[in-house]
Amino acid sequence: MDCRVGCGACCIVPSISSPIPGMPHGKPAFVRCSQLAADNHCLLFGKPERPRVCVSLRPSLEMCGGTNEEAWGNFVKLEQLTS
Repeated sequence: MDCRVGCGACCIVPSISSPIPGMPHGKPAFVRCSQLAADNHCLLFGKPERPRVCVSLRPSLEMCGGTNEEAWGNFVKLEQLTS
């Protein structure tokens, strides 16, 4: 499965504790990543400075669902379970 164009749920909903370029202390949940472009694509994709947690995320039906709305709901549940 490939990322859905324009989704961005994985770059907004989860908290990230590791540094991100432009966000040296990571990012809180529900805050847009500083490396997320206006069209919701990752500006660090494929680059070595991309955080390890981001590299480890792989789009899947279980995580991303069938729509952007499902992806958001799934990420909200994951954030709640891991906070």
